[in-house]
Amino acid sequence: MRRYKNILFKIAVIFCGLCVSAVIAFIFGYVFFMGIGSINLEFLTDRPRGIPLGTQGGIFPAIVGTMYLGALSGLISGIIATATSLFLVFYCRNKYLKGLINSSIHFLSGIPSILFGVVGYSILIRYMGIPRSLLVAGITISVMILPFITIRIIKIFKEDVLDMINASLSLGLPKWYIIRKLILPNYCINILASITLGMAFGAGAAAPVIHTGAVIFADVPRSLTQPFMALSYHLYLLINEGISIENAYGSALVLMLLLLGMNIICRILEHLREGADWRFGKGKR
Repeated sequence: MRRYKNILFKIAVIFCGLCVSAVIAFIFGYVFFMGIGSINLEFLTDRPRGIPLGTQGGIFPAIVGTMYLGALSGLISGIIATATSLFLVFYCRNKYLKGLINSSIHFLSGIPSILFGVVGYSILIRYMGIPRSLLVAGITISVMILPFITIRIIKIFKEDVLDMINASLSLGLPKWYIIRKLILPNYCINILASITLGMAFGAGAAAPVIHTGAVIFADVPRSLTQPFMALSYHLYLLINEGISIENAYGSALVLMLLLLGMNIICRILEHLREGADWRFGKGKR
């Protein structure tokens, strides 16, 4: 009887895994099939044109704006997430304070993305007077992806680093010296992979940038205080206004490939990290 239960459980697990893979493959395949006809050199390198705007031309400013947004939000949230993770794992000894911070991080991860846009608009634009810009959108997105990155970095430190730091402390080395000379240099690839995944997560969000910095049309931003175009918002406009379904699927395909590229970079970074584990006696020799 137990044998049949194990077989049924294995079949159910395999079936669920195949269903998830099939859904992902269908979405990628459908977007690719619908959008590949719009992809050409002009579409990737030109600005939106036509009446209504977006029926002709390309999406180059939106591509660059999305990359700028991801880089800025990743830089801001990456610094804060790394510092927070170091504090929680290596310095915080008050269990109530640690519990409060961890609860806040998990609560922040469950807030809908539209609320980040509303709060960012209210605080940064209305009350602080900062214009709708790449800076405001970057700050808003960085807050949204902060818990995502922080949780991953905390997991890295807890799983791989605690044994190293305990062994180093037993040798009399200062904790800050261990962090600065051993942990950060040797685990920077893992941290960068986590930040890159957070950038991909934030780059695909449309709701926060609608209120904070993305506009219908703008040139490539030359400063942080200028508005910008984002692929997610451009895609939303094309679909919502019924401007051009073909260009909408083309924009969706470009956005999907951009996010896929970020995930591939993460996999490469993690592979490089696995190849370097021999330094600590974890890899195969």
